[in-house]
Amino acid sequence: MIPIRDTQVSTQVPVVTYLLMATNLLVFVFQIQYGFDKEMLYFFYGLVPAKYTVEEFSRHFTFFNQLISIFSYMFLHGGVMHFIGNMWFLYIFGDNVEEHFGSLRFLAFYLICGVLSGMIHFISNPVSMVPTIGASGAIAGVMGAYFLLFPRSRILTIIPIIIIPFFVEIPAFIFLGIWFAFQFLNATGSGASSGIAWWAHIGGFIVGFILVRMNQKVPQTGAQEKVSRFTAKKKTPRLQMVVASGSPDSPDLNGTIDVTALEAATGARKLVTIPWGFYKPLYRVRIPAGVRHGNRLRLSGMGRTTPDGQKGDMYLTVNIKNAE
Repeated sequence: MIPIRDTQVSTQVPVVTYLLMATNLLVFVFQIQYGFDKEMLYFFYGLVPAKYTVEEFSRHFTFFNQLISIFSYMFLHGGVMHFIGNMWFLYIFGDNVEEHFGSLRFLAFYLICGVLSGMIHFISNPVSMVPTIGASGAIAGVMGAYFLLFPRSRILTIIPIIIIPFFVEIPAFIFLGIWFAFQFLNATGSGASSGIAWWAHIGGFIVGFILVRMNQKVPQTGAQEKVSRFTAKKKTPRLQMVVASGSPDSPDLNGTIDVTALEAATGARKLVTIPWGFYKPLYRVRIPAGVRHGNRLRLSGMGRTTPDGQKGDMYLTVNIKNAE
């Protein structure tokens, strides 16, 4: 299953998510220049449990290296697909989790998930001399937080059947639940010897889940409100999914479209997709300038079709975000 996008709209620019992606990209470019076949890089900056438990091995590394490795390992990747896969999952799930925590707390959350997932991998393989690298543990923490915070968000997913890609929308708790089950089955089954740090993925997911609960008990300092003034999005996504509803005795349908206060004042053009099973037509919608919160836009002929062939209308209620 390959996620394409989620339906949970964020109102803030995910500054830290983009910063983490940029940092990983810079390190990856360095790896390309250095060469992926240089194993010493992975031993030096990767997480190698034997650095801490096997005396004959650990004496080749300084205390500083042993300390920094628990952070540096999560910025290295073993190849192009490893890098792209991790960054794509961070892009899909990171923005909403960052908006929940706030940018500063999200950075701490991400690093803590990466460190603790590495420690869980260490506990499961305490004398391993195989370097562990990658952001997967930290990103698994992001996914664990998303699972708890937005379980009913829907993930547009590609499921390849032979050579034909099928696009389906899966509730987040099902998508992430399947992902977690896959990690567990591999960690406890034949995948345990594959060299992939399955327990780091499992640990990161659980740590992310727990940190969401802990964050709710930590008092707010007010710093995020100040940061939000600069990170608030000026526009909502151009492409939006409308979940249509209506009464059985009427061909008309109702939905909601999101805009910012700026878009409401100046007008905007959007694309909306109205899912009907596997058929997802796109419609262009013009938001008139000066529209108010709660106003309804009428899309002629986009409702249900009656038995006698007549079509109802679609009514979109305007939801203004970031309104002062």
